[in-house]
Amino acid sequence: MMKTERQATLNDYSTQPSAWEKLSGTTPLTQTQASVIKQTYLLLGVSVFAAMAGGYIGSTSPTVIGFLTSKVGMIAALILLNVIPWIAMAARNNPVLGVTALVADGFLAGIVLSPMLYFASLVAPELILAAFLITGAVFAAITGYVFVSKREFSAPRGLMLGLFVAVSAAAILNMFLHIGWLGMLISAGVGIMGVFGLVYSTSGVLRSSDSDSPIPGALALFAGLFNVFVATLNILLRVMGGGRRN
Repeated sequence: MMKTERQATLNDYSTQPSAWEKLSGTTPLTQTQASVIKQTYLLLGVSVFAAMAGGYIGSTSPTVIGFLTSKVGMIAALILLNVIPWIAMAARNNPVLGVTALVADGFLAGIVLSPMLYFASLVAPELILAAFLITGAVFAAITGYVFVSKREFSAPRGLMLGLFVAVSAAAILNMFLHIGWLGMLISAGVGIMGVFGLVYSTSGVLRSSDSDSPIPGALALFAGLFNVFVATLNILLRVMGGGRRN
């Protein structure tokens, strides 16, 4: 349910071009679009850091975990996860309120994920760290590409850069964390999903009628990353749930 509700935020924001066009096309950038997409990624970075803070605080607090695993806590989290993005969209022309809502949305998303983070860390803590690091590497790579793109955004170039970083990061992480072949495959898979999600969403943001404001785009991109990470946690819990890897 939680994943479906947040996915709706991304779907509502998506535009008419097909998925193939978003992943294979090149979008010309006006000066305004180039500026807005950079602001969008800056705000996305703020949301991601807020989510990391929320996830850390929640996963280390037995009180928070106990509340969120109760029926009342789950209902409250679902309501807030839908209300706060709506406030951010409504305040898209108010920088202070809009950014505040984005930060609150990211922090709350991290808090809501904290029970999953806690249980996943008990199963495979090294893979959780690897997932965080490889997601950060991919995010940095795509962000860097967006910032150097001045006249156009080429989805294929973004994909090639992101995929190279994802595979390279997985191999490097194995050298330091010794996560093994299974860990490398899972980590690379996390990165690849993140690359496709970011490039797909970025193309949609640039082709949207809301591209005059960075707030809707940041919400859409964050929703995509949120769902990728939820899927990652589910995969880790299913694959590694039978016991700790020796």
